[in-house]
Parts: sequence; structure tokens; C-alpha cells
Amino acid sequence: MLKQMFDLTGRVALITGASRGFGLEFAKLFAEAGALVILNGRHVETLQTAADVVRRHGLVDIAAFDVADIPAGVSAIAAIEKTHGSLDILVNNAGMNIRKPLADYKLEDWRQVIEVDLTAAFALAQAAGLGMAKRGYGRIINIGSVMSVWGRAGIPAYAAAKHGILGMTKAFAAELGASGVTCNAIAPGYFETELNAELMKNADFVKYVTDRTPLRRWGKPDELAGAALFLASPAAGYVNGHLLTVDGGMTTTM
Repeated sequence: MLKQMFDLTGRVALITGASRGFGLEFAKLFAEAGALVILNGRHVETLQTAADVVRRHGLVDIAAFDVADIPAGVSAIAAIEKTHGSLDILVNNAGMNIRKPLADYKLEDWRQVIEVDLTAAFALAQAAGLGMAKRGYGRIINIGSVMSVWGRAGIPAYAAAKHGILGMTKAFAAELGASGVTCNAIAPGYFETELNAELMKNADFVKYVTDRTPLRRWGKPDELAGAALFLASPAAGYVNGHLLTVDGGMTTTM
């Protein structure tokens, strides 16, 4: 019974930004749970290296495209459906951030972050979600952030995009739920990832986050994978439109 609740055997999962960090951790666990995992990234060489890692855990394929290239992403989803018969799980994980004081923040900075972190996620979820609805089953998992509910100086576009991810998740959940498709989001706190590498060089900020987090540490990338597996699995069959916060308790405290 326990194994069946988290079994992804026969499912096809596309994970964006899967050559490293959260995406690679998701891929390893999904493959171990029985899914055929399709890794997305911009560079074939890095995807092949990641695929070699995931292959030790189960079935894997790659789909190289830039999520900001909307036609390429939509075409990739159509190709996956044609090749594998379905796309059952989509994890919108790819993302970026530009950190600058507000006075230095350019409109182009804003557009770039919104395009990658929000618009691309919408386009992929739309393309995948409509196919899932026709087949009567699907799981869409959007990676948000504690910035889906908070704000912080220096990251206006990122905070806006991650707030948008939460709103988009709820809208998709409302529209696709009757067709057997769930849409949920995960809000990571501060994790030791490549995206946060610059922040982690700032000893004062590292201490601030550590002191602000009840668990008194930053998260490890593999500690987010279980949340993603839960939302992708039969165990979360009645979970829809939810933001699952994984932040060591940071957003529960003042």
C-alpha cells in the first residue's frame, strides 16, 4: 500500500532546469519511483551528464530547449506526447534571478526574469495541461518560492514572478481539476543551490537566514525532492491548488 501511494511506474515526467540543483534531485527520485523522466535544459552536453546520473536510478531521456523560447517548449511537449504516448507530470522548475537595487533595475532585467520564471511556466503548463485534460490525468507542479508570499528588497521581478506562479497555480487548478489534472506549487525557502551561490558568499546574509529559520540552517537540494514526489504521486490525488512551503519554518515566524 505504501509503495503504491508513491509509485510513478508508467508515468512520463518532464522536469525543466533538470541538469543540476533541485531539478536533478527531483529527476533522481522520480526515476527511482518508476517514472520515465525527461530532463530539460539548454545544453545537450550538461543534460547528457545529468542523464548518466539519473540513469542509475531508472529511466531517463533528455529534451534540450530554452524555456524562454516558447515555440521550442511547446514543440518539445508535442514531441514528448508523440514519442512516449503521453506527458503525465510537468515540473516547472527552471528559473533565474537578477538582484539589483531598485534604482539600478532596468526594464530589460524585469522582462527577462518574468519571461523565464513566469511566462515560460505558463506556456509549458498550458501546453502540457491541455493534453493532460484530454487524457483525463495529469500533475503540474510549479516551483515558487517563499517570495510567492513575501517580498524582499533587490528582487522586484523575482518576487512578482513567484507571486504570479501562485496565482497561476490556483487558476490552473480551478480550470483543469474537473478533467483529472491537479496543479500545485512548492515554495522553497533558502537552499544551498547554484541560484543562491552569490548570497551564500555574504556571511551576514547567511547568518540572517539561519537565525530567521527555526531549524537554524539552510536547506539541502535533496530535501525538496520528497515534496515534489508527493505532489506527483497518487498520495496527493486530492491535493489541488496548494502551495506547499518547504522552508525550515521560516515563514511561520516573525
